[in-house]
Amino acid sequence: MWINDEPEGEDFQVPAQCAGRRLDQVLAELLPAYSRAHLQRCIRDGGVTVDGVLRPPRERLRGGETIRVTGLERDIPRQDDPAQAMALDIVFEDGALLVLNKPAGLVMHPAAGNPDGTLVNALLHHDPNLRALPRAGIVHRLDKDTSGLLVVARNPRSHAHLVAELQARRVEREYLAVVCGNVIGGGRVEAPIGRHPVDRKRMAVVASGKPALSYYRVLERYRAHTLLRVKLETGRTHQIRVHMAHQHYPLVGDPVYGGRLKLPPGAGAALVEVLRTFPRQALHATRLALTHPDGRSLDWEVPPPTDMQALLAALREDTRESHERADEH
Repeated sequence: MWINDEPEGEDFQVPAQCAGRRLDQVLAELLPAYSRAHLQRCIRDGGVTVDGVLRPPRERLRGGETIRVTGLERDIPRQDDPAQAMALDIVFEDGALLVLNKPAGLVMHPAAGNPDGTLVNALLHHDPNLRALPRAGIVHRLDKDTSGLLVVARNPRSHAHLVAELQARRVEREYLAVVCGNVIGGGRVEAPIGRHPVDRKRMAVVASGKPALSYYRVLERYRAHTLLRVKLETGRTHQIRVHMAHQHYPLVGDPVYGGRLKLPPGAGAALVEVLRTFPRQALHATRLALTHPDGRSLDWEVPPPTDMQALLAALREDTRESHERADEH
């Protein structure tokens, strides 16, 4: 499984009796379900760190280190994953990176219930060489119904670089989110996120969860909603959706964490229709900034798609009309 914006992984403590042995040998013992060749490839592709640092497969361990492993599940696209011609909104492309503006509704990779028609299938058609990379070069994910910017590695060196940058939290990711309620001012949410103790398909703020930190600031206020710009410091599964719901400001349209539909008093028919029919969580990855493998600092920003723009227009119009009515009295 992949989390919202950085690879989710497993941590292993190197047993003391493994002191002096090679990294790939130790991993083969800790993860017997995977072949040595598969694990060596994962190490070379940047999917393994030792105490937070990338190490080669032949690295000798001393015992007691923490090994973090990412990207093993659904690692390399299967040979029967078809390459499919699909429109891609490419924001940037060179020999190392591909930056996309993902539409809402597009699933990231094939899985049960979505055997094809995914971003991986589209990427394999765009560049067949991506079949050799973990997850066709995808190093972070967006939920199916979240739109916005996503970076893809195009070769092993770029993949290792991006994985290391994400793990070191040097990739900047900012989102636009429309939430229910009147947010007074900006702030931060630092609350651990893990699986919901009862509903295992959901995430929740739980004491046993992984550390998660989000910053937000107010861009616009409406009568019963607020437009926020949210910056991720970490990237846990559904992080923004869970954190904002935890603050009692769930995202508009969120089918999992949104709760009951909230309408401002006396809302007009147009706004009611937009809010009732908005098809997804109102979340858009608007900005992405990172260091290119060649050392350049790159920064992209894209506006929200038409569905979110229509939502914002309806909220603004409702607020304007409310102010006009108040002025008349």
